[in-house]
Amino acid sequence: MTARFDPFAAPGPRWYAIEAQRPFLDDLAAGVLDWLGEHPPETLSDAVILLPNRRAARAFTAALTKQAGGRPILLPQVRPLGDLEEDEPPFAPGDIGLDLLPAISPLARRFEMARMVAAHDPRAAASPLYALEMADALGGFLDSCQIEEVPDMGLVADLGGADLAQHWIDSAAFLAIAVEQWPARLAELGLMDPAARRTALLRRLAEAWDARPPTQPLIVAGSTGTAPAAAAVIGAAARAPQGCVVLPGLDLDLSVDAWDAVDEQHPQGALKRLLDRHGVARDRVGVWRRTAPTPSARRRLIAEALTPPKATADWRDTIDAMAREPGDPVVEGMAGLTMVSARAEEEAAAVAAVLMREALETPGKTTALVTPDPLFARRVQARLSRWGLEADSSAGAPLSITPVGVLLSLMADLVGEPFSGATLLALLKHPLVRLGLDERTLADRARALELHGLRGPRPGAWGAVERQLARARAPRFERPRSENWLARIDEGESLLPPLRAALDPWLALFAGGAAPVDVAATALVHALERMTRDEVGATDAAWRGADGEAAARLLSGLITDGTGLEPLSGADFARLISSLVTAEVVRTGGAAHPRLFILGAIEARLARADRMILAGMEEGVWPRGAPIDPFLSRPMRKALGLPPPERRIGLSAHDFAQSACAPEVILLHTERRGGQPSVKSRWLWRLETLVGGAGHALPGRPDILAMARALDAPDNAPPTTLMPAPRPAPIPPVALRPRRLSVTRIEEWVRDPYATYARFILGLEALARPDERVDARLRGTAIHAALEQFAVAWPSLDLSEAARTFVDLYLGQLRDGGMPDAALAREVVLARNVADWAVGFETQRRADGAAILIEQRGVMEIDAPREPFRLSARADRLELHDGKLTVMDFKTGGAPSWKQVRTGFSPQLSLTAAIARAGGFPGLGSPEPGCLLYVTVTGRRPPATEFDRSGDAQKKDPQPIEVTVDEALEGLNRLIGTYEKPGQAYVSRAAPQFAQRAFSDYDHLARVREWSVADEAEGGE
Repeated sequence: MTARFDPFAAPGPRWYAIEAQRPFLDDLAAGVLDWLGEHPPETLSDAVILLPNRRAARAFTAALTKQAGGRPILLPQVRPLGDLEEDEPPFAPGDIGLDLLPAISPLARRFEMARMVAAHDPRAAASPLYALEMADALGGFLDSCQIEEVPDMGLVADLGGADLAQHWIDSAAFLAIAVEQWPARLAELGLMDPAARRTALLRRLAEAWDARPPTQPLIVAGSTGTAPAAAAVIGAAARAPQGCVVLPGLDLDLSVDAWDAVDEQHPQGALKRLLDRHGVARDRVGVWRRTAPTPSARRRLIAEALTPPKATADWRDTIDAMAREPGDPVVEGMAGLTMVSARAEEEAAAVAAVLMREALETPGKTTALVTPDPLFARRVQARLSRWGLEADSSAGAPLSITPVGVLLSLMADLVGEPFSGATLLALLKHPLVRLGLDERTLADRARALELHGLRGPRPGAWGAVERQLARARAPRFERPRSENWLARIDEGESLLPPLRAALDPWLALFAGGAAPVDVAATALVHALERMTRDEVGATDAAWRGADGEAAARLLSGLITDGTGLEPLSGADFARLISSLVTAEVVRTGGAAHPRLFILGAIEARLARADRMILAGMEEGVWPRGAPIDPFLSRPMRKALGLPPPERRIGLSAHDFAQSACAPEVILLHTERRGGQPSVKSRWLWRLETLVGGAGHALPGRPDILAMARALDAPDNAPPTTLMPAPRPAPIPPVALRPRRLSVTRIEEWVRDPYATYARFILGLEALARPDERVDARLRGTAIHAALEQFAVAWPSLDLSEAARTFVDLYLGQLRDGGMPDAALAREVVLARNVADWAVGFETQRRADGAAILIEQRGVMEIDAPREPFRLSARADRLELHDGKLTVMDFKTGGAPSWKQVRTGFSPQLSLTAAIARAGGFPGLGSPEPGCLLYVTVTGRRPPATEFDRSGDAQKKDPQPIEVTVDEALEGLNRLIGTYEKPGQAYVSRAAPQFAQRAFSDYDHLARVREWSVADEAEGGE
């Protein structure tokens, strides 16, 4: 009979290791149960097992249950070493922490530090958010000092006298103040730093165990003892009468030379420091519960690939020696190891999801995706949802992407930017917002308010929304609004009172400037409850569930601790909320698949699945670059006794090596990240180099790549519902086709008949976007209106005040149109430029006493087969010089070329001249056309440019203006006749050269992007 394993049989201190290729927690559980076989069952309940974190503790309990094979056992006391509390075993209640002060809350600490930073840094004093960033960096520095137990913090003051650059000297001076004032401030509060308290607890625990060694079984497992206090606890456990330590992935086969060369960046670096700290030789470390030999070729391959650079000079000899061994260890090490290279992050996420889905085809097979990139983890979760799957993720989800987090951010955005229609709409459509109404009523009223009050330029205030609703009531196109239309406007207006009652106190808080953080957080809570109040009066919708609890915890922290920060403006408060909800993690649990896991690198250190997918194999992702310390240079860190930044890379390398030694491993590399080429992780480079030196290559999975790409590839024979839309060509009844159009709509008819069909036959009007950019469209409208008013008022203007009058007219139009003040400031310069030009323009154009008509409307009828066609025009400006008519059009964009005018694609001025020649403008007679003049007004240098498109003025292809007008009229007659035919279709984008221009309001309806293949730009002159 095989002797049972007894970890406490050997004399102390007792150090064991579980090799990297073995499943750590399963082996640990099996060893514990094996030992228990020689003892009464209640012995296990007395045992204390310390693991690195809470997730590992939960996983070990599950492993114990699994290894027990269904037989009942009394569970040991499993505790996380990284989060000890004095009221939990292995402590007696309150014994070692009795005289320790409570820990300051993270938020209060951050705010208090920010206030201290602002008192000594003028830049931080002017920017509270910058002060918070510096407080985070300062907190990280103090945590490092406390974790590393820097013996003399007063050394910081001495750093300023070193031979350093001035900015480091300034940094040292500030830190000297911080290390003196921060402890004093904590003493005033009666609190202590969390890191200092945790370190003190660990140090006292180690001292208590050394003074009074525990008599119950004690196992510390899975920890690398990076912090000195944690290392002291580990050493004390190893020396206890029934204590032992189990190290994760210690390489007992690494050569002596390589072991001696292990540095901070090596996977074994942390374990070597731990053993050296306690004077334990590596050969004194035993193997935990030796079982049947486990293939170690993978562990050897990974260890050789990650050998310290100083020990790789003989890599060639090592490879040759391995090749001479029976079985070729390199080939054996590659068994079960695969490398997949995806083109981009989305493809990599698809590959990971397919690999996880594939594993489920094998009954009982588990899969773990290991990635230090939480965004990539969420991408994979989204891809898994294709099959209705959800993986158990150790990272949780940021509060910012949960419904409550989104609602918090939207409420903060209301005060963080000028009054926004888009933000109001997002709030009204949020599933938690009810405003005391039932869901259906709120949806109907919100839709009405959106259509009639919140589309168009950013409102800026409630008054603008009300004016927009009033304008919606007004008749348009000489037709009064229907009763149903007016009822919908009433529905929208009825939502304003409860909406304003809910939001006005919140908006008013920052109207006068900055507000205290605690007051703002309290007001935000009240506003949230008013917005989420349902029809029966309940206001707790925002606080339900895991995300509601996280939001409540965050806001209560702001209320409690917000007095430690200077008052914030609305914009700064919105940014603060955004950063807090992004940093807050929500772990919801839920219906995750029991065989799919997504783990961070640290969480995966002790975990093992049948298939391990290691993603993020790029430099800067895994490993992350060494962090930059804004306060301390490398020499300064060394002088204080702080570890170098590369230590974190060594810990990441250990995590990678642990996971890469699993039986089945897929290394997932992404060739491009964030649109930029990526660099392979140093570990992947070294592994490929080693394997390549042996004449091999890491195997791939082209089949998985093909599957992932096929999932998103277009179907070669898609169903009709998924086929690209053809170019629309509707054929409406002739009786419904328009019989009256303006000259500007004739141009649209020529270029894009489908737009004419949608506008005049279907009766569809383009909706403005919420918070639509008003710059281009509004500037054009304002220029036209200002030039019109300026020309009408010219005869009575004082010439010395004329320019100022134009500026006032133009800016008034922009202001009435809803342009924000920030944009108006820029328009002042353009307005002055245009004003100077407009004064000169009017003076010159009126010098010969020409008759001038402004915004004159003209009409003519054209004989057609079915009934007369009515053509209308509203001319920007008509001038009669010596019996010849100048037709003028002002533009803020580009003027049409002569070719476009000549070929009939831009017939606006030509047809306007034809209407005038036919006597269509009252009081003008029937003048002959003299000039077709486009004036582009930009406000830049030059402020305006004139383009004569009369025909005879052209350098190329000149012709009399009368011919140009006649050709335009003949073209219109042909167009009218063509569309009198019953079979004539209204084709989208009839002129191919205009297919690429965002020219029509109806392109999305015509689905132009699906069928258009034209790539020709519109021609110039």
